[in-house]
Amino acid sequence: MSLLTGRTVVVSGVGAGLGHQVAAAVVRDGGNAVLGARTEANLAKSAAEIDPDGAHAAYRATDITDEQQCVELAELAVERFGRIDAVVHVAAWDSHFGGLEDADFTTWQSVIDVNLLGTLRMTRACLPALKACGGSVVFIGTQSSVAAPSQVRQAAYAASKGALTSAMYSLARELGPHRIRVNTVLPGWMWGPPVQAYVQFTAQTEGVAESEVLGRLTERMALPDLATDGDVADAAVFLASDRARAITGQSLLVNAGELMR
Repeated sequence: MSLLTGRTVVVSGVGAGLGHQVAAAVVRDGGNAVLGARTEANLAKSAAEIDPDGAHAAYRATDITDEQQCVELAELAVERFGRIDAVVHVAAWDSHFGGLEDADFTTWQSVIDVNLLGTLRMTRACLPALKACGGSVVFIGTQSSVAAPSQVRQAAYAASKGALTSAMYSLARELGPHRIRVNTVLPGWMWGPPVQAYVQFTAQTEGVAESEVLGRLTERMALPDLATDGDVADAAVFLASDRARAITGQSLLVNAGELMR
């Protein structure tokens, strides 16, 4: 039996990268994927690719800063598949760069509203269905929340994701009596569209080969390759499944061994 046979997983933040890979892994492993993101065209494209006959995927345009839209995505999952067994939170604002000295705290508040409060809104919207049968909440955090990268400054992103990881501990205690598990996956440098774009931009800016830029990243890893979007998706699907039934309140680094804790 596959990991998620008969199970329904809500996936927020489905675009071309990690969200798509998580949704694809859900369907691959026998589950039903309910996709949410702000751009409906991206959702339609992803759903068509992972589930051409439409039997195991549904989607609805969803902005996780809007509580009603979160509720409607959760309702879609129940209407279409009768239950919610897990929610994997990929939706995030990760494109704001800078540190403290140049901080625009108005933008920081928006980043926090998406990455922390938006994730919690979406979780709360799924709670009634999750309580009915128990299940799993999987946050996608970042290694940057526990070890700042030297290549880029993303203080707002790291702070918001660090707060989310801290919230995980409280939620694991609060929701545990309902047999709802809450865990976090912490990716490091992850080969997918954002890192590919970073490598290409840096190579063009410095006038060097992309392989040189990539080599600077991989030389710090215990393993000789970066983790991929697919590797992180597989970790999230594991935590969403009953194979992880005794795991809650935990953070799992998926980073090819760059940082070990």
